[in-house]
Amino acid sequence: MRSGLSEFGAPELTLQQKIFQINWLLIFLVCAIAGVGFAMLYSAANGDWQPWASRQAVRFGVGLCIIFVLALIDIRLWMRCAYLFYFGALGLLIAVEFMGVIGMGAQRWIDLKVFQLQPSELMKIALVLALARYFHGLTLEDVGRPTFLIVPLIMILVPVALILRQPDLGTAVMLVLGGGILFFLAGVRIWKFLTVIGLGLGSLPFGWSFLHDYQKQRIMTFLDPERDPLGSGYHILQSKIAVGSGGLSGKGFLKGTQSHLNFLPEKQTDFIFTMLAEEFGMIGGALVLALFALVMVYGLFIAMRSRTQFGRLLAMGVVSTLSLYVFINVAMVLGLIPVVGVPLPLISYGGTAMLTIMIGFGLLMNVYIHRDTKIGRRWDETTP
Repeated sequence: MRSGLSEFGAPELTLQQKIFQINWLLIFLVCAIAGVGFAMLYSAANGDWQPWASRQAVRFGVGLCIIFVLALIDIRLWMRCAYLFYFGALGLLIAVEFMGVIGMGAQRWIDLKVFQLQPSELMKIALVLALARYFHGLTLEDVGRPTFLIVPLIMILVPVALILRQPDLGTAVMLVLGGGILFFLAGVRIWKFLTVIGLGLGSLPFGWSFLHDYQKQRIMTFLDPERDPLGSGYHILQSKIAVGSGGLSGKGFLKGTQSHLNFLPEKQTDFIFTMLAEEFGMIGGALVLALFALVMVYGLFIAMRSRTQFGRLLAMGVVSTLSLYVFINVAMVLGLIPVVGVPLPLISYGGTAMLTIMIGFGLLMNVYIHRDTKIGRRWDETTP
């Protein structure tokens, strides 16, 4: 064993070398997106930093510290603790069943006095860590055997079942899609996905009976918003009006009529992209989406530069989670999918969502810094 050497014979990085390896372009892109969020929350409060923008700025500052701390921890420690984090998040999900706080008709939060924690958000990152750890220990031949896929399927389905009980369909869908993406990246063959999709489509009539009334109502409203324009269809209709009224260049900062006259609901959280499109138009919305696209593409490059399966899957998983956040939120406010309550990363107001995203960026930075670090297939293997 060559202690202190990487897989390629280079000395392991010291703390000082890791600090110099910090990817400042990624930090700049994260800060740029967060800056847009501060501006929109300032606008949502009619030109006031209170109550949303100031709190979001403090949370973001804490999040930046989290990024730097997580990035400097040895990536092999993250792999060793991956299952621990997963079961910790799972324990919190179970705790919601017994001591969860009910808000907006759902029991999703745990009151920590300082802030309310939403364990389902943390599970998005914990699941990525656990699946990356599991598939890292398998060969391509193992991945091709159905018996080796039972454990990761259970790792996805158990938290999904707990989250559906809260109920939170949007987060459950994100976990299933995110887990499916990691399965594909790990080498699971296409025909297995087609089989699962076919079974899923065939079970839709059966699954419909298990949906809550409000979830059924959201789907029916998505198919025909005009059926109840002042009730269940109000949110999406007002969102479409606001986006359309923004035109090409928007009405101007602080001049959105739908949002500032309170026609637009949840403008500081789920529908914040709608307010942005109204004030800055299609050009502003496209620029924000371009910033997200840059982060995603840059994250993919980081993943491809990693020399280990765990690093690649971890980075890909973080990028996939971010992509799902953005796609579902934007598609939701444009009426392309049913309203499911998924925030826009770094822009929507929210504590646990911000924490989850910043943890994800910290892990992505960690993969970049430790891109040449050797990780064996067993947890205690660190060199060839």
